[in-house]
Amino acid sequence: MKRAFLIIFAFISLSAFTAINSVWTNDDAHSQLGFTVTHLGISDISGTFDDFDVNITATKPDFSDAQVELTAKTASINTRVADRDNHLKSADFFNVEKYPTLTFKSTGVKKAGKNAYKLSGNLTMNGVTKPVAMDMVYKGSVENPMNKKQTAGFQVTGTIKRSDFNLGSGFPAPMISDEVRIKADGEFIQ
Repeated sequence: MKRAFLIIFAFISLSAFTAINSVWTNDDAHSQLGFTVTHLGISDISGTFDDFDVNITATKPDFSDAQVELTAKTASINTRVADRDNHLKSADFFNVEKYPTLTFKSTGVKKAGKNAYKLSGNLTMNGVTKPVAMDMVYKGSVENPMNKKQTAGFQVTGTIKRSDFNLGSGFPAPMISDEVRIKADGEFIQ
């Protein structure tokens, strides 16, 4: 009897932990990982990484304890100009043959207002890992009427320096801004 009670207690405990620890994955069709640089100091050029995966793990419904992990394939860079994309894939910038992915792994989330957070973590690009901080906004959750799954929306914005990651060191800031603005929007399915 005692053994049966322990087995039932262990099952309930494990089931409760599984239900509380939610993993959300990005919905590719409704997610975008974008960036913008300034060219010659006069115009903004934007692009995306078209092949990426993000997992958000949280135990709290407001995502205040979220852990975020991102992996993007550097060869999926897309600025809508094939020659520029090929140059960005070369050793001058992302060196996609040597470094096929860029990654981000969060180290902390701090509340910064209603549904607003400061997301800290380690970004690895071009073989260099640096701590970065981004702004994250939780835009809410709904049941998607198409697939009947819970879906949460997030937007992440911030700025990094390409020089921190040895990207395009042969191209000075007056030609291509050192600051790279990041804007990621995503829908995540539980």
